[in-house]
Amino acid sequence: MEPGTFTFRLNVLVRSSNAEARGVKIPVDAVIQPLNAKLPHLPLLIEAKSAGDFTNVNKRRKEEATKINQHKATFGEQVVFVLFLCGYFDAAYLGYEAAEGIDWIWEHRLEDIDRLGI
Repeated sequence: MEPGTFTFRLNVLVRSSNAEARGVKIPVDAVIQPLNAKLPHLPLLIEAKSAGDFTNVNKRRKEEATKINQHKATFGEQVVFVLFLCGYFDAAYLGYEAAEGIDWIWEHRLEDIDRLGI
């Protein structure tokens, strides 16, 4: 992607956890190439999550861990994958994601996205 560009709902081809498979396309909610990126440069990957209560988020927390591991297996450890969180996410959910190396941005602290260099 060219510096300063972005897209929504991009299907990214990643290595599958199954070594025999050719790969799998997984959707990424927002993909942003920072304005000051020196090509070639991996864009930022942002996954949007919304939860009306604490129950469902802990059922789905492994999904993000699988996604980041697939991205890292395909593109390397330098992948920047963050969650954009709206709603109710408890410490157990956040701790699980942090242990997987996933950071997050809260909807009510949008200025934190500036720390990503965009």
